[in-house]
Amino acid sequence: MTEIVRKILAEALGAMGIPVPERIEVEVPRDEALGDLSTPIAMSLSKQLRKPPKNIAQEIIANIRERGDFEKIEVAGPGFINFTLKKDSLYRSLSGFLREGDGLLSRKDIGKGRKILLEFVSANPTGPLHLGHGRGAALGAALANLLSAAGFSVIKEYYINDAGRQVGLLGESVFAKYQELLGKSYPFPEDGYRGAYVEDIAKKIALDETDRYKGLEFTPPQSDFFREYSCGQMLALIKADLEAFGVTFDTWQSEKELYERKPDEPESEVEKTIRYLREKGYTKTEEGATWFKATEFGDEKDRVIIRSGGAYTYFASDIAYHKKKVDVGYDELINIWGADHHGYIPRVKAALEALGYEKERLKVLLVQLVSLLRGGKPVQMSKRAGEFITLKDVMEEVGADTTKFMFLTRKADSHLDFDLEVAKAASAENPVYYVQYAYARINSILRHAAEKGFIEPQAGTGAVDVDLSPLSEPEEQRLIKKILLYPAVFEAAVYAREPHRITFYLQELAGIFHPYYNKHRIVAEDNRLTLARLALSRAARIVLRDGLHVLGVAAPERM
Repeated sequence: MTEIVRKILAEALGAMGIPVPERIEVEVPRDEALGDLSTPIAMSLSKQLRKPPKNIAQEIIANIRERGDFEKIEVAGPGFINFTLKKDSLYRSLSGFLREGDGLLSRKDIGKGRKILLEFVSANPTGPLHLGHGRGAALGAALANLLSAAGFSVIKEYYINDAGRQVGLLGESVFAKYQELLGKSYPFPEDGYRGAYVEDIAKKIALDETDRYKGLEFTPPQSDFFREYSCGQMLALIKADLEAFGVTFDTWQSEKELYERKPDEPESEVEKTIRYLREKGYTKTEEGATWFKATEFGDEKDRVIIRSGGAYTYFASDIAYHKKKVDVGYDELINIWGADHHGYIPRVKAALEALGYEKERLKVLLVQLVSLLRGGKPVQMSKRAGEFITLKDVMEEVGADTTKFMFLTRKADSHLDFDLEVAKAASAENPVYYVQYAYARINSILRHAAEKGFIEPQAGTGAVDVDLSPLSEPEEQRLIKKILLYPAVFEAAVYAREPHRITFYLQELAGIFHPYYNKHRIVAEDNRLTLARLALSRAARIVLRDGLHVLGVAAPERM
């Protein structure tokens, strides 16, 4: 349907002598009363044509010759052109959808194989994953599925912050606990990590190494051992939690490796990057520190990359890391960060531009905080210092699928309230249950129909061509339109890099299907009506299954 709209709009623009944009935006109106499809093209042309959008929209409509599929085409709001489809057109489109089955959802022409490096989670290996990390993981995995289904070549990467002060603090925290377990006193670092996991790691070391490090100072080589051992233990825990969450990565990039010199190279990645910036004149020295001239590339202030004592800042390795990403040959870099990293975006983009790359190649998606509730009331954190509710805690209570879906029920940069009681409810109040139950219910309907002799036809066969004209009920018309709009919703989600649009769509589809099922018998006494309703149910099943797959959530045959 979107392609039909784009085609007639392109023809109208051609008749008006206006160059046709590479991509004409077609969207689904939020209010069903405004039509089935809409385009803001008149507003995007307003500046170029120096005319009010409404006037341009009216001219475009006047130049649309082929209107056979549409009941009406009209201007709305500040200049939207809205399209309402005819019933016959809906039936033809649904028949085509059923003939092609899953084949209609092959959208490889959107991405055309362009390479995307998607970096997400990247939590410091200094503690277990919390809810914010989980929300980022759900978003990253769903976005990877979405873009891959759209024909992009996506690599998922985790950046391991295994260098610097935080990992050192973890090692020293474990060292202090280890000494305590062996009856020796050692001052616990002021900003150290106090979670129960610190003591667990210390116990493992005491078991494996016994009293080897008892009474020693936190200096090399023991500081190196405790830092690397503790970091390795935490990373293994993080990987296990992600695997239980159904999230995997293609590559794991170590920050520490960026500082290491390879045998055949005289400089590390960080050293090479800073040398390049120096040679280009993009650094300065003040009070013994080396600064990157970020203000020359739009940042609000210049940034330290080497401190006066000679230590590198985190930003130094971040510049080298992003240089390495681009040098590999990715067409687009997508980073998913916590909302507290908002101020970091301009400086990283400034660094990319200084390195000679287009800063638009980097897209950063910010993830807001999650508030955990139980029955509408905030969940109290443990009073023990360093303890917090982990992703694993929530998964164990409500399940990985439910946790993932709940994280994707809001736009990533919006605050999310996660209610454990809602997530466990087997009712319409629980969004994931409501959607999964719609899929399971359709499978139950089709099994029941088969028992009655209605055999499900295979996609690609003539048997799929069912007379759909009996689908005249208002609920059936709404359901047909919602099903047929899925490719448009999918495409919009791809271009916006927003998988939550799929979540919204699935909730809306389930919200139409369940009342329809409760009001009308699918397997009716009229065979012609039954065949049409079964065809409609099969079409709903196709998009429910596809949408759940994109979100990384199971589509259960039975519930």
